[in-house]
Amino acid sequence: MRRVFFLTILMCGGSSLFALDNGLARTPPMGWNSWNKFACNVSESLIRDAADAIVSTGMKDAGYQYVVIDDCWQVSRDAEGNIVPDAKRFPGGMKALADYIHSKGLKFGIYSDAGTGTCQNRPGGRGYEFQDARQYAAWGVDYLKYDWCNTTTQNSVASYSIMRDALAKSGRPIVFSICEWGSSKPWLWAKDVGNLWRSTGDIQDKWDIEMKWGGHGVVQILDLQDGIEFASGPGHWNDPDMLEVGNGGMNTTEYRAHFSLWCLMAAPLMAGNDIRSMTDEIRGILTNKEVIAVDQDALGYQGRRVKRDGGREIWSKQMADGSRAVALLNRGDSETEIRVAWTDIGYPDSVSAAVRDLWAHQDLGSQQGGFAAKVPSHGVVMVTVRPR
Repeated sequence: MRRVFFLTILMCGGSSLFALDNGLARTPPMGWNSWNKFACNVSESLIRDAADAIVSTGMKDAGYQYVVIDDCWQVSRDAEGNIVPDAKRFPGGMKALADYIHSKGLKFGIYSDAGTGTCQNRPGGRGYEFQDARQYAAWGVDYLKYDWCNTTTQNSVASYSIMRDALAKSGRPIVFSICEWGSSKPWLWAKDVGNLWRSTGDIQDKWDIEMKWGGHGVVQILDLQDGIEFASGPGHWNDPDMLEVGNGGMNTTEYRAHFSLWCLMAAPLMAGNDIRSMTDEIRGILTNKEVIAVDQDALGYQGRRVKRDGGREIWSKQMADGSRAVALLNRGDSETEIRVAWTDIGYPDSVSAAVRDLWAHQDLGSQQGGFAAKVPSHGVVMVTVRPR
């Protein structure tokens, strides 16, 4: 009888038995990751400097928490199978580095891979998941990015579920970031496994580009995100990849649009530039608290494209207070006027609503029926709309 009862639970509610429920990432994680700017050129001094810069530039005050070392920190495994950091680049060791980051009021993140090797052919986690998770917890890791290179015939759901379970048994709360590039449609399964999952291939520091190996520009990623918003919410987020803001491949207008749309899509905000030497313009984009508030809204709704007319687009996100955040996006090559009707974003024409420009930090007064603005090429006008 007990056996039949157990089988019934598995058949009727099996997914809930194994669902991720770590209480973390109730809003999209915010932080900094080393890869986009520094790739394998990582070191203890760089990571300490990055932590210092998050504090000194106002990024911590704006909500950024995680300092994440990406690939190339690890070099081998010892005789007992323990992962070994590069002693030349990290002479103080990972525990001391984590302690330093924690002393700044920040959190420490690290990178590994579900395969036998990382994307840069350093030791991967396959077969060592529980051992690695215990080690990460002992070091004081708060965030794990887990890639998908050198995986051959592995099943993504099974492989990531093993590490999910290992982290759950590690004794430390660790945000789990799945990075399998959207290859197995993780928006259909990953909310039971990770706190966030890459929903596209790798971002490029370009407005509009499609690489043969799967890299995407900003507008290609936008198109790939549209339609999968149903999967996102508190504790589980679609991840359109890290931010390229400030890395030099786009202009300020494009970077502002890039950041605006990531916030409207409730994306994790992982800065990827050299925050030690960024300009005031770039710092102003990354620390715009009004735009960040859209990303961090407690409702956790991922914004979506509600209208498209050639290169003119309207993206809208429902907010916890019943208002809407709206981005008027111009993908065209010249300035154009874009108008949003209240009916486009779920309000009746008769509504009178207060409109605020989140980049100008300016109230635009009460508008009835809709709102229009001139939008620069490859730019956005981003507003909140609050019915009176």
